[in-house]
Amino acid sequence: MSLLLGLLSHTLNRVLWYSGLRRGCHAPRNQAMEQDKALEVYGDWHIIRTIRDPEKPNTLEELEVVTESCVEVHEIGEDEYLVIIRFTPTVPHCSLATLIGLCLRIKLQRCLPFRHKLEIYISEGTHSTEEDINKQINDKERVAAAMENPNLREIVEQCVTEPD
Repeated sequence: MSLLLGLLSHTLNRVLWYSGLRRGCHAPRNQAMEQDKALEVYGDWHIIRTIRDPEKPNTLEELEVVTESCVEVHEIGEDEYLVIIRFTPTVPHCSLATLIGLCLRIKLQRCLPFRHKLEIYISEGTHSTEEDINKQINDKERVAAAMENPNLREIVEQCVTEPD
């Protein structure tokens, strides 16, 4: 429910901003675009913060694996955005870093309300095999193959499903 409210709020803010019905509506277009980008980042952050850790009963936000500052949004075309997520595993040898990256990708692919290109990376210097994991979680074929595995798909679903 909170995800729905966040996305609804985001959409309403965009409509009000561009229609001129929101206070401060006389801002120049570039300020409107900056406001829009800030709303996109907030929306993306709101989507990933509730993903659960595969091993622990905590969310990725609670473990500081993801923070609001780990989300970047860049406009790459009309109504198309590049979303970059940089997450930090809890330990440099985390065996579940690939699974966490997969959960981030699946949740964002399902929930982003706009056309996007998605790049997910482990924060530089925070994992012993970050280059290999970055390749895996950004390879569409590997992601599709992983999601065909019923056991792995079940774990991902448990991690990305919103709590009631």
